[in-house]
Amino acid sequence: MRAMLLEHVRGAGDDTRPLRMVDLPVPEPGPGEVLIQVHVCAVCHTELDEIDGRVAARLPVVPGHQVVGTITAHGPEVQDIPSVGSRVGVGWIFSACGACDRCREGRENLCADFRGTGCHVHGGYAEYMTAPSNFVHPIPDGLDDVEAAPMLCGGAIGLRSLRLAGLTNGQVLGLTGFGGSNHQVLQLARILLPDSPVLVWARNPGQRRQAVESGATWAGDTHASAPHHADAIIDTTPVWEPVMAALDQLAPGGRLVINAISKVEKDRSLLAELDYSKQLWMERSIRSVANVTRSDIRDFLELAAANTELRPLTQCYALEQANQALEEIRQGRIRGAKVLEIGRGKPS
Repeated sequence: MRAMLLEHVRGAGDDTRPLRMVDLPVPEPGPGEVLIQVHVCAVCHTELDEIDGRVAARLPVVPGHQVVGTITAHGPEVQDIPSVGSRVGVGWIFSACGACDRCREGRENLCADFRGTGCHVHGGYAEYMTAPSNFVHPIPDGLDDVEAAPMLCGGAIGLRSLRLAGLTNGQVLGLTGFGGSNHQVLQLARILLPDSPVLVWARNPGQRRQAVESGATWAGDTHASAPHHADAIIDTTPVWEPVMAALDQLAPGGRLVINAISKVEKDRSLLAELDYSKQLWMERSIRSVANVTRSDIRDFLELAAANTELRPLTQCYALEQANQALEEIRQGRIRGAKVLEIGRGKPS
């Protein structure tokens, strides 16, 4: 099978094509696993974190963790469900132990044995992959492959972020960054918090226009002052500057929810400028979002199946264009979600 392989962390001066197209054997599903013929795989900033070494991947690895495909075979110890021929998705959570306190509490995203798809095991930048049968997700019939793929990470972790924000309908939501995840959070907010104003901060003028066109109440540059302070802000950027700017925009008692697996270290010195009395005093708080659970993914897919307005904006690329898609994300050339078409099945 064809696959895009990450073999080493990118160093200074390396070219902009960190992934190499290779031929690999089609994997065989092990005990409890299924073999999936990959239709599409969405591209995520986390792949750049792996390439740059901010997230420790188990190299060499086939990246990709927003996968939609068809089950073509069962390994040993897999029951009839999900059946061969089923269309399923695989998200960032490849597996967790299922036995620790965190897993038993329903917080498998915090499991010490959490494994990330396309990071700790081979993912979906390939024509086939394997996954544990109880960690794959049926794709509702009403969702096209390309639509469904970005929901498996950007959508699901956006839903988790919105829940952690703890807003009630009518309170003000802020979003910093408007890429693959936050543009889905805006759609979610319009459904779950229909009376809540939504403020968007983004450095890219095109993303600011997109936010307003998509229903945001207001959009401005990273350091712009919004017409209202936000009761909660969800940050999806890879850097610290928008975090510091967001703290200036929080209402008393407000929450800043950081939805990022890592932050670029080059502007970490900004943290030394934190003004406690201005930015944290009055019971403002900061919390991070760590991974996703299976229920986050399945809940988002269920919401999307019931709400046709919950659909990501997408741009499609061939598998061999994975490096191009990633470089565009690195340069901030993002409008919605980028999706690799690998062996796309027919739309439902």
